[in-house]
Amino acid sequence: MLCDDVKRVVYFFLDGSLSEQKAHDLTVHLDRCPDCGARTTIHRRLRNFYVHRFRADSAPTHLKIRLTRSIRAIQTDL
Repeated sequence: MLCDDVKRVVYFFLDGSLSEQKAHDLTVHLDRCPDCGARTTIHRRLRNFYVHRFRADSAPTHLKIRLTRSIRAIQTDL
C-alpha cells in the first residue's frame, strides 16, 4: 500500500469498514511509514473526539420538523 492509498482509505480503516486484507496491508504500511502512522494517529484522535463529543443523541422533535421544512423549501427552490 502506498501513502496516497492510506490517505484515501484511512477513515474507512478507522471505522472498521475495510476488508480484512486491506486493513492488514494498511497496518503493515503504518508500521513502516512514520508519516502515515503519525497522520493516522491524529485522525484517530479527532475521530474519537467527535464520536464522544457528538453522540447519537436524538434531536428534539421541533428541531427535526424545522429542519425537514427547511430542506423541503430549499428543494422546491432548486
